[in-house]
Amino acid sequence: MAVPSWLERLQAASKTALMQDGKRKIHYLFEDGKEMAEEYDVKTGQLVSRKWREKNTLGGSGKWQVEVGEPTSLLLGALESDLIKESSSNPVFVRKDTLSSFQWRIRNLPYPKEVYSVSVEEEQRCCVIRTTNKKYYKKFSIPDLDRYQLPLDPAALSFTHANNTLIITYQKPKEILAAEEQLQKELKKIKAANNGDGDCKTQ
Repeated sequence: MAVPSWLERLQAASKTALMQDGKRKIHYLFEDGKEMAEEYDVKTGQLVSRKWREKNTLGGSGKWQVEVGEPTSLLLGALESDLIKESSSNPVFVRKDTLSSFQWRIRNLPYPKEVYSVSVEEEQRCCVIRTTNKKYYKKFSIPDLDRYQLPLDPAALSFTHANNTLIITYQKPKEILAAEEQLQKELKKIKAANNGDGDCKTQ
């Protein structure tokens, strides 16, 4: 059965926890050397951010890649690219989940809702955003579904538009909701260091 395999990897990973700024930060170290850092809101249990890091070719730690939450500071990105900075009016693609759904927000998209179409490409295992005015096009995957080896369901996908932001929602399948609930029970058993008493390695 494929569904428990990712959950088993999470359970087998070495984990440390840190409580800081109203967030519970969990750091995972997997057998293959990959690292994952997650932050949860202590009050709601909602995932605030998730990022990944792999060893580089020389064996050192690579850069953190953001999967959920705000992208790493745009200022840092600008400094690294010799101060060539993206326009602040460019669309910004950010994933912000809720307890029951995966959710993406694309800011700086001023066109009315009827311009957009959002569809599932089942064979390519991705979602596609198109606009009738040809001003915006994006393909994105849902890594969580890939990790649990679950199919994409077009009926789970919906979108709305408000305040120059396109909001795309994909309802989490019951298998993922059940796995997340089980994982949260386990994470609560980890003794968390308080604000600065321990290193969660998310810096």
